[in-house]
Amino acid sequence: MWSICGLRKAVMRKELLPGEQVITITRQQARSLFLPTLAFIVVPALAAYACAWIIKGNPQRLAPFITVEWTPWLVGACVAVAGFVLVAYSLKRVLKWRSVRFILTSRRIIAKYGMFRRGDWQVSLMAVRSVGVHQNLLQRTLHSGNISLDTGPSGEAVLTDVPEVGKFRGYILDAMDELPSAGTLEANGGIFEGEVLQDVDGLPWELREGGRDER
Repeated sequence: MWSICGLRKAVMRKELLPGEQVITITRQQARSLFLPTLAFIVVPALAAYACAWIIKGNPQRLAPFITVEWTPWLVGACVAVAGFVLVAYSLKRVLKWRSVRFILTSRRIIAKYGMFRRGDWQVSLMAVRSVGVHQNLLQRTLHSGNISLDTGPSGEAVLTDVPEVGKFRGYILDAMDELPSAGTLEANGGIFEGEVLQDVDGLPWELREGGRDER
């Protein structure tokens, strides 16, 4: 049985162009997980404290109309509120972070979004004229930033909050320097940039997945 990682690599190979190689795969900077992680620690602690406070009979002292029969319902309400916050806030933020991937190959830059409702966009490295980096103060502290890809008349594509943004831009520039010339592509059969590879099993060359996963 394939592992999840092996299955992911196999799916990625199916999306590669002939001769294309994966250089690196990364997600957005994990600073967005700070508050969800804090909530994951604090909310259960507060819920446990509230439940203990209720079981000791403190609500009856504050409001005489509250009887002992209310205790299970009040405890259940605390647990339900804590569970709702963890699922609706912490878990939702974690899944949203995990659903975003930036993939750099020897031919393209691909951004994938979403887990259930998926979307993506991709830019051919041959269409990129310049690569810019924009950082605010917090991003500079965490070595992250936004990468803008100038594609000329097509407009500008932006990768938001990329970790180790300097390294990722370096990978992009190196990949652009190693792009084959138009004459080389024509000599090799004129591979069409938009052609998606459907089956890699019968290829005469080897597809390598290399580079570092900057997560």
